[in-house]
Amino acid sequence: MEIINGFNLKNIRGDILGGITAAVVALPLALAFGNAALGPGGAIYGLYGAVVVGFLAALFGGTPAQVSGPTGPMSVTVAGVVAGLAAVGVPRDLSAGQILPLVMAAVVIGGLLQILFGILKLGKYITLVPYSVVSGFMSGIGVIIIALQIGPLLGISTRGGVVESLSTVFSNFQPNGAAIGVAIMTLGIVFLTPRKISQWVPSPLLALLIVTPISIIIFGDGAIDRIGEIPRGVPSLNLPSFNQYFPIIFKAGLVLAVLGAIDSLLTSLVADNISQTKHNSDRELIGQGIGNAIAGLFSGLPGAGATMRTVINVKSGGSTPISGMVHSIVLLIVLVGAGPLAEQIPTALLAGILIKVGLDIIDWGFLRRAHKLSLKTSVVMYGVLLMTVFWDLIWAVLVGVFIANMLTIDSITETQLEGMDQDNPLSNEETQSKNLLPADEKALLDRCSGEVMLFRLKGPLSFGAAKGISERMMLVRNYKILILDITDVPRLGVTATLAIEDMMQEAKNNSRKAFVAGANEKVKERLSKFGVDGIIETRKEALEIALNELT
Repeated sequence: MEIINGFNLKNIRGDILGGITAAVVALPLALAFGNAALGPGGAIYGLYGAVVVGFLAALFGGTPAQVSGPTGPMSVTVAGVVAGLAAVGVPRDLSAGQILPLVMAAVVIGGLLQILFGILKLGKYITLVPYSVVSGFMSGIGVIIIALQIGPLLGISTRGGVVESLSTVFSNFQPNGAAIGVAIMTLGIVFLTPRKISQWVPSPLLALLIVTPISIIIFGDGAIDRIGEIPRGVPSLNLPSFNQYFPIIFKAGLVLAVLGAIDSLLTSLVADNISQTKHNSDRELIGQGIGNAIAGLFSGLPGAGATMRTVINVKSGGSTPISGMVHSIVLLIVLVGAGPLAEQIPTALLAGILIKVGLDIIDWGFLRRAHKLSLKTSVVMYGVLLMTVFWDLIWAVLVGVFIANMLTIDSITETQLEGMDQDNPLSNEETQSKNLLPADEKALLDRCSGEVMLFRLKGPLSFGAAKGISERMMLVRNYKILILDITDVPRLGVTATLAIEDMMQEAKNNSRKAFVAGANEKVKERLSKFGVDGIIETRKEALEIALNELT
């Protein structure tokens, strides 16, 4: 029985099992991300976000088996929003009641922008971000998560970004032995749990179940920081606050929208690969946007497609949106019934879980071999990583994309122009040795006795090729005839067309003959619109005409 959006009741058993398993993994992570994003008292808002975003993104999204909820990039961004608002005088203490409505306003804006991205069908463009940028950004997020958890891991209270947090740790280095003990136990469990056990009980949940009661028995209530009081019942509707801080809030919302879109759609690609399905990028953005916008109204941390939870869901049998919705319902049941138990979870335990998350997010494989693959790629990747950690998340991505695309255009341009010097008498022997002209055409060119300049262009010519064409324009004066061969050019950009027009005009201004050879119908039509004449069907025909002109 097929229903909308990929629902298939034939797999209901697998979806229920996958959803329950994903919820088991999501519970400790949601609490940890909430605590990392909003500080003491913030864990519950991570759980709110997991419930609301997980359910609505599954219901309205475009990736059937995807499980959504708070993620590393989103929680780091929210932590940045809190730090930014605190810098302009807003008390960051959640109990003061001023910071949360402002943060949730940014979450709502982020969700609405994601819906707009989907309506404008921008999904396919978001996934075109170069891998070097994605790798650097995700590794930077991993470094940020680890850096921000060093303080809680040692039992030292910290606030703010990476630099501020580490400065606090070093300037106020008074580690709490009990917190360190909890952290060591947690790290031991999340890193050393055998796979045979973790495939049934995820190591983060195992750490919660083992370390929390031990910490209560050994250290009691006052020795270490704990999550603290958790509101009872389901999340209630709270309208966000849009006031004089709107510029900060809107910028934060834009960052959440862009990063959430990238995070979700990359996870969608992973889901496609392991489930042998094909997601709908634009619908996924709309679903994520609806989830985040509503989450902001219920004080929930923003979320995105979560890779670990999605993979576990699929491997446990989940294949339709029902699994993501079941995951949220299970978390809601936990939220309603197990709040008092969660209040006793040590923050050092959550820090240990997040240290593991941060290490998993870092793209170690690419970091180790980027410099071997390409110097330019490694510079972009490490540059984005450093900008992400020490400057700004959104600017790191924007600058990285810009530089990566400029380098790509430069590389493509070299390919497009590599034939321009191959057939010219003034070019060097190494260049001429690459001559790929057929023997009969080579013979025709040789009979022209160095009076013909043959330029060959390759590939779709973008604006990057225009500069190379213009730079060679003055060479026209050294020959009697110019032949511009575009047989291997399937498409012409406007800027490249203008450069060709200028080159043809330069030949005429110097009383030289000029021909364009080999244009396909689409290219010929564009050249005609620009008033370029002298278009010859083939390169060989152009060479024959040139030889006749010279004899």
